[in-house]
Amino acid sequence: MGIQYFNQDISFVLPQKRVISRWIKQVSAEEERKIGNVCFIFCDDNYLLNINKEYLKHDFYTDVITFDDSENNIISGDIFISIDTVKENATLYSKDFLDEMHRVLVHGVLHLCGYHDKSDVEERHMRFLEDKYLAFLENK
Repeated sequence: MGIQYFNQDISFVLPQKRVISRWIKQVSAEEERKIGNVCFIFCDDNYLLNINKEYLKHDFYTDVITFDDSENNIISGDIFISIDTVKENATLYSKDFLDEMHRVLVHGVLHLCGYHDKSDVEERHMRFLEDKYLAFLENK
């Protein structure tokens, strides 16, 4: 149980895992949730594309895919993150790589908390929450 970090076919080390884990616990507490088993799996574009095709029937690259196993107020699930796409998006949006990574991390956690981003309204609300919780991390 708890928050775990894994790599799939890549070498990547998330800096300050303890700080990140405390932050994620703080986010879940703010959302009135508890942490069950949350796994972050860092991978490359091709690995995540294959997941997107196989499980979601989408044929495009993405930065994050969340598989939600949450029950009641306990968040659990697997959050797959493409390091390649996070790097590309950081460049595209003129952001620091780690800032973009933190946004993707909290985005996945928000999905586990029950938020969606299918409609424009949902996407705007999700972005608002991302910004709110990213400010928590800046204060650590």
